[in-house]
Amino acid sequence: MAYVPPHKRPTSKNDDGNHEGSSSQTPLPKPAFPPFLIKEKNLKHKSAARTTSTTAHYRGPGYKYDGIFRWFAVGLDDHNHLPPSVHLHSVSGKNLIHGKISERQVLYCDSDESFTRRPWEYIAEDVLQGLLSSFAYIRDTMNQNHVKVTSDVIARIGKVLFFSGPSYYGKKIEEDSLRPRRSSFYTNIPESYVEYLINEGASKSGLEFEKEKEVYRVYFGDVTQPDKSRRCKCRVLKEDEKLHLYKIEHDHTRYMLTDISCLEKNLDMRLDLATKRTKSVLTDEDMQSLKDLISSAIVDTNLKIGLRWPLENTESGNKFYVAEVWRITQKTFKCPSLTLQIRDVFRSTSEEAKREVAVKFKGLTSELLKEDADRNLISEMLKDDLKVLWDNVLCCERFPKEISLG
Repeated sequence: MAYVPPHKRPTSKNDDGNHEGSSSQTPLPKPAFPPFLIKEKNLKHKSAARTTSTTAHYRGPGYKYDGIFRWFAVGLDDHNHLPPSVHLHSVSGKNLIHGKISERQVLYCDSDESFTRRPWEYIAEDVLQGLLSSFAYIRDTMNQNHVKVTSDVIARIGKVLFFSGPSYYGKKIEEDSLRPRRSSFYTNIPESYVEYLINEGASKSGLEFEKEKEVYRVYFGDVTQPDKSRRCKCRVLKEDEKLHLYKIEHDHTRYMLTDISCLEKNLDMRLDLATKRTKSVLTDEDMQSLKDLISSAIVDTNLKIGLRWPLENTESGNKFYVAEVWRITQKTFKCPSLTLQIRDVFRSTSEEAKREVAVKFKGLTSELLKEDADRNLISEMLKDDLKVLWDNVLCCERFPKEISLG
């Protein structure tokens, strides 16, 4: 499929008939108080629903990332069939926010055989042209519009979950039969896998521990733009034990999203290429309103998210309001070309923490941003980085049959 720049892609419509990104004439009412305030006052409000532009589940032809989302499997035979030892197995999951039980299907391998001689080369050859085309467009956009953005090529580790459908048990499964199926990417990995990465996987990959930090991501709803939220990264300073604004995180613009089922492994990979603006577009008044809301937070170690707000301080200027809070503890390991991040994420709207693992291709991204980027060099760098992940990072025991859906 030829690359189509984001501004030329067809927009999808929301349930009310408006195009994605547009707002209705009548502003929506503010959502009710979020759960971490409800519990404190024992109020009986429904939790706020939040919409972000970073949702990344495949939803068929009408999905808003249509044209940049792809899925493929590594380890197929010459006829694009999955090996006989690979089957679709059902896993059950409980949604941590809504409490609903759902079933998904994952690809399981019943043997330890190797299907692809050099799978990292297969992946690199498949995604290389998409990366080159996307970065060419990113460079042109920055040069023409004089806009400063940061770019990241990230491999997220997890499992591709297919929505329920035929099991194909006892039959050969073709890649084309799975491609139209709705799927999502599950990133809440087992604790034992985190221990492996910290104790062995990172050092085997040539990565050295750099730092551990704790940050808060606070989502603020905007009454004037009900379909958007402001994401503020904050931290608690030891000097005064108060929450302070670190930076405002702008919505990502995705250029490529590729889910890869790694048939020889018990984990899969999602390659994600996204950019974000580095300069705030808020007015001075709006910025001050957000800072006032942030500074009114109370540090409370008795709560899993570590913060709470007095009810009278949950909104500012009748415009912004506190919608959701994430507390993130993160360990970072680095080498010249890769950055490994291991995160525990506590969300105010969920019952349990999520463990997430991501690897940033820092050296590759820097090379791709160069005007005179060398295709052969980029290809070799990509293969080398993917080999490190394949050999040392995608190592996990059999995936659990019961999971928690975020």
